[in-house]
Amino acid sequence: MISDRVWERPPGLSSAGGKTAVASDKAVARPGDLSHISLALLPFLLAAISLPAQTVETAAVVRKSVEGTRRLPGELLPFLKVTLEARVSGFVETVNVDRGSAVTAGQTLVRLSAPELAARVGEAEAKVVDAASRKAEAEAKLAGARSTHARLEEASRTPGAIAANELVLAAQQLQAAEAVVKSIESASLAAAAAVRPLRDLESYLDVQAPFDGLVTERLVHRGALVGPGSAQSGLLRIEQVTRLRLVVSVPETEAASLAIGGRLTFRVPAHPAREFKAVIARIPRSLDAATRSMPVEADFDNSRGDLAPGMYAEVDWPLRRAAKSLLVPPAAVVATTERTFVIRVSGGRAEWVNVKKGAVSGDFVEVVGALAAGDRIVRRATDEIRNGSPLVVSENSK
Repeated sequence: MISDRVWERPPGLSSAGGKTAVASDKAVARPGDLSHISLALLPFLLAAISLPAQTVETAAVVRKSVEGTRRLPGELLPFLKVTLEARVSGFVETVNVDRGSAVTAGQTLVRLSAPELAARVGEAEAKVVDAASRKAEAEAKLAGARSTHARLEEASRTPGAIAANELVLAAQQLQAAEAVVKSIESASLAAAAAVRPLRDLESYLDVQAPFDGLVTERLVHRGALVGPGSAQSGLLRIEQVTRLRLVVSVPETEAASLAIGGRLTFRVPAHPAREFKAVIARIPRSLDAATRSMPVEADFDNSRGDLAPGMYAEVDWPLRRAAKSLLVPPAAVVATTERTFVIRVSGGRAEWVNVKKGAVSGDFVEVVGALAAGDRIVRRATDEIRNGSPLVVSENSK
């Protein structure tokens, strides 16, 4: 230890002038001032202040099959969901339902009025009537032309009864009458065809429910202008809530255990004491590149109305691993903002080994990293045990 008192030359020791010299106040060695210590002494000083070895309890890394469940987040969604929109431009005449109304498939929910469409339908139907009247007139003329041609043809059998060109003219008039009838028939068919799409558009004025469900949102009121050409096209939002979709984001490591028909147990915060069952129904077989997970859908029978779309769910996902995994005590894993690691005891010193946590299996947690079965790790690790620091294994270690 370096003393902080004032040192004086012993009596009898002279300086360059042969006179005895005493250290002045300016030669006082101040506390913490190591500038006058030789660099050769630094290793000894560092050894003197080095930390003592810490005594730790260790556990062995084990390799065995993972069994149990893993808690995964999920979300409940309606099995069917649709926003009803107006396919034709018009004014809202009546709205027969509101938010929360139960509806059945085919039920008329909104009635629109479109005066311009009604005028177009009337015009098209008038053309059909006109074509029908012209067709009747043309058919009457055709009948007269046929009768005239038949009489002249009969009379032509008697020599000299009629002129030869009279029969030719009658035949030409018959052909012309037949052509007129065919033309009017084509026009009549075209007029009828023009009416059908207008009638279809007119049927869209009655907006009906596509399936049984609940109205979750009302977007318009009476008198609003709706349709493709207006700013507002949505009318109502309907959801089917008697059957729900449970969407679970399954990590890449668990994707191999997927099977259609498997049963899942889940809970929701609204009913913390209850467990619900769902059946795996749809597996996309494709991972989300951003989250490295697969959105799997399970069906839930909500005929009793216990749950609602949008609820958060905690799903107990069953673990089915073909290969064995490395397991360690949960307290052996240290998670900081920068890394997740365990502390392996190697040569009497601490060695930080980065790992990735997996599923919980009984009293152990699955880890993936540069470890091997049988490695000794600190059972209760903290980041205060620095990498490379000396360790002493406790006799209580198993």
